[in-house]
Amino acid sequence: MDSISDFGAILLMQGFNGLSNFCVLLLMALGLAIIFGQMGVINMAHGEFLTIGAYTTYVLSEICQRYAPWLSDSYFVLAVVVSFFIAGAVGLVVEHLMIRKLYTRPLDTLLATWGLSLIMQQVFRSIFGAREVSAVLPAWLMGSVQPLPGVDIPINGLLVMGLCLVLTSVIFFGLYRSRWGVRVRATTQNRVMSRATGIDTAHVDRLSFALGCGLAGIAGAAFTTIGSTGPTSGTLYIVDTFLVVVFGGAQSLLGGIASSFSIAQAQATMEFFLSGSTAKVLTLSAVILILMLRPQGLFSIRARS
Repeated sequence: MDSISDFGAILLMQGFNGLSNFCVLLLMALGLAIIFGQMGVINMAHGEFLTIGAYTTYVLSEICQRYAPWLSDSYFVLAVVVSFFIAGAVGLVVEHLMIRKLYTRPLDTLLATWGLSLIMQQVFRSIFGAREVSAVLPAWLMGSVQPLPGVDIPINGLLVMGLCLVLTSVIFFGLYRSRWGVRVRATTQNRVMSRATGIDTAHVDRLSFALGCGLAGIAGAAFTTIGSTGPTSGTLYIVDTFLVVVFGGAQSLLGGIASSFSIAQAQATMEFFLSGSTAKVLTLSAVILILMLRPQGLFSIRARS
């Protein structure tokens, strides 16, 4: 009986680890779904915006440790906000200088943003070095809670889940309960007709790209609570993020939530029994099989042409 209860406790903790990974994946996928689903831009540099948020959190942590130790317990909340605005600002610059010239050319956006990804990785190496770094978490994020005997749930994982829940609710409200959301959904369904009705689709594209990049920055801040940061940290999530968006349906918020949960939990559970690479291969194979039966993804919306 003890071995069965220990096995159940391990599975429960693995499931919670899957939830932490699910939250980071979902934050990344929300931003990418807005960029890819609404604008048709294949942003291969999306993972580097996660790295921007992670390094921003690390820099603020170092500043607080050296110059403002009295802010050590509250800097992380500020880091989430600052990461959003810095990643969003960089996204605005990238959209203005590169992306807006490549609309309706998906292959060109893929190649251009892949090159941008390599450039950004080298910039990170030049500024922060090749070694991974870790932000010093506030004292209130350390430790764990024990809901059941033998089951320890990290407090930082609970914070990531709470942050993900709040942001998902805000995005849902913005897309389906605001004038901005109406413009975004109208542009998604019929760009030409939206422009004819007076919607500034270029402005919608600009804000949407910046918002998607900003969400990736917040995902980077959340990532620092569960892992260390290096120049290539974003590449660890970019393939899974595209997988989530395609599997769930590029224009479906509900699909992104369902697919990111399924993929994160499948990988976390299988990694306990198998190696990490084998778990990823099996997960990818299962997703491919499902997409062969349902190419539009788990959820899709009707689009007028």
